[in-house]
Amino acid sequence: MAPFKTVKLNDGHEIPIVGFGVGTKLSKRNNESEDIIRYAKQAIDAGFHHLDGAESYQNEEELGAAIKASGVPRDQLFVTTKAAVHEGETLGESLDRSLAKLGLDYVDLYLIHQPRFAQKPEDHQTRWAELEAAQAAGKARSIGVSNYQIEHLEALLATAKIVPAVNQIEHHPYHTQSELVAFNHKHGIAVTAYGPLVAITKGSPGPLDEVYPRLAVKYGVTTTEIALQWSIQQGVIPITTSSKADRLVGIVHNLPNLKLSEEDEAEITKVGSEKKFRGFGQRRLEHPPRA
Repeated sequence: MAPFKTVKLNDGHEIPIVGFGVGTKLSKRNNESEDIIRYAKQAIDAGFHHLDGAESYQNEEELGAAIKASGVPRDQLFVTTKAAVHEGETLGESLDRSLAKLGLDYVDLYLIHQPRFAQKPEDHQTRWAELEAAQAAGKARSIGVSNYQIEHLEALLATAKIVPAVNQIEHHPYHTQSELVAFNHKHGIAVTAYGPLVAITKGSPGPLDEVYPRLAVKYGVTTTEIALQWSIQQGVIPITTSSKADRLVGIVHNLPNLKLSEEDEAEITKVGSEKKFRGFGQRRLEHPPRA
């Protein structure tokens, strides 16, 4: 089994506390599919058994190929994919297409990728009912949403028979969305997070540039591992990625034994609050194109 601890979702299923985000296919380079398969397989080989993809990433076939090549039993993997909503098609039909690409009989978690398709509350409610039906049919063990804000969740919850198990959002020290996280937790909705490493990337210099390296030295780990552990201690399940096998192995080896002191966790939170930065674009909160 994978080394990461799990969190029990509101439906009783368990999700590993760290996930591997499978790469987005952005172009038609001949070797791109092979790259995605290789990166996903080396993540599984390293011990990442929580795998996060999406229809809009155009990577479901590659993720399925990596799962098959890994040889890891299906019941030891937690596989997430996300629905791109198509006009005239139910989410059950979308899920059927994703399952065919993945080569799986079910996914562990199926998410509505974004709320932007909805023009009124009834749209959220209709789509959620379709997802509930897909879960009842055994095609998805858990169901949830992605990029949903409080107003979207309130509309959905007004008629939902099943509370979403997960809401996946952008979350890092420069963009904590604390009110949204608190709302999710109040309603028993787990939060998974994309972009957990935004505050340590070269493209987003900021006040934490000194803090992370100092703490990495103090704990004898990498800045990536410090950032991921901060997310975990915030009650959030980070989705990370890397094309470097040694970095993935290091995360799997070090993270289960890492615990930040209350003072160090608080410092990251406090210093991070000095900068507001949405690492995935200004439109993300209201109408995010993709995670």
